[in-house]
Amino acid sequence: MRLKSPRITPVDPDRLDDDQREALKAFPGRPLNIFLTLSRAPKALTRFLDWGGYVLSRRNALPPREREIVILRTGFLCRSGYEFAQHVAIGLREGLTADDIARIKAGAAAPGWTAAEQALIRASDELHADQFITDETWAALAEHFDEKQRMDVVFTVGQYTQVSMMLNSFGVQLDEGLTLDPDLAAF
Repeated sequence: MRLKSPRITPVDPDRLDDDQREALKAFPGRPLNIFLTLSRAPKALTRFLDWGGYVLSRRNALPPREREIVILRTGFLCRSGYEFAQHVAIGLREGLTADDIARIKAGAAAPGWTAAEQALIRASDELHADQFITDETWAALAEHFDEKQRMDVVFTVGQYTQVSMMLNSFGVQLDEGLTLDPDLAAF
């Protein structure tokens, strides 16, 4: 985690104003800390949820397991302890294993990846480093993913880069029950 305490305190779910209540209405029970923090700007949160809802939905043409590889690699590269912890749990539900998650941290050269998975990780790395996928990696993606899926790779990395920037800069702390990855504890 980059910060040990929040720079922007999450709202108290028992003390929401009308705009915050409206922005958080989609969440039954206690919303996650990310949403309680972003509800300090409820109109922005509403728009954020529209786009994020696309990226995390079946409208995103990437299969869920592959989408989670991209999200986890992006969160790890951005050193977002919160993002990585949230998506470890999601990734495990979508078919990733603990070994896969360890290899995501190691990158595309880690043994055991398929060619398609290596291409996803390389694309995530290139977008993180240079905001551009090289011709070689684009061609490797095209061997396994159609045009819409390749667009969704870019959309997904972009979304989770933005999410990581917010989480890191606002100091959003882990929700109860999540464990910080030790490789992200020192940041």
